[in-house]
Amino acid sequence: MGREFTALFDEWSESYDRTVAGEDVEYREVFEGYDRILEAVAERVSGTVVEFGVGTGNLTEKLLKRSDKVYGIEPSEGMRREVSKRGLPVEVLDGDFLEFPQLPVQVDAIVSTYAFHHLTDAEKERAAALYSELLAPGGRVVFADTSFASAEERQEIEQNALDVGFLNLYRDLRTEYYTSLEVLNKLFTEHGFTVSFTRLNRYVWLLEAVKLA
Repeated sequence: MGREFTALFDEWSESYDRTVAGEDVEYREVFEGYDRILEAVAERVSGTVVEFGVGTGNLTEKLLKRSDKVYGIEPSEGMRREVSKRGLPVEVLDGDFLEFPQLPVQVDAIVSTYAFHHLTDAEKERAAALYSELLAPGGRVVFADTSFASAEERQEIEQNALDVGFLNLYRDLRTEYYTSLEVLNKLFTEHGFTVSFTRLNRYVWLLEAVKLA
């Protein structure tokens, strides 16, 4: 359920914003256009929104400008501590993509950035089934995350990271649960969503899944 990465994010919490700003050259291309990516997610949702993997609250801040209510779900204590420093009017709950406190209201949208890959494909399928139950017709799942258009593209990107000596990035690409657009499309459509994808940088695709009637 992605909880195996919690200790990593506890350690990363204080330097995370420097990484997404491009200070770490290995991950600069992964986070290219970071602010634009957050805006692309935030502008597609409204009403009551659940954000999984809040991190330091960068997307949360943008959601609060557009949505009526935002509930944050974050398994990392370190990240929750960083969010609290910002003084945002949001409740950040301890939980993950699959296990989180019951929410008191109907949810209109579910969002996340740079986090869904912490689930295996089997866990992603369970998440899609859960979100189908949570959302009414017209409800949206909007995720921006590293994904691959094809096996060939994945191999090319991994090899490029290795060729330029980005060994940390290469290890992440090989060991975390990144998946393909084909898999994502299949698991959401099977649970009653219509799905579209938009490329946001070389690594990141935006998934928009709308719940059918």
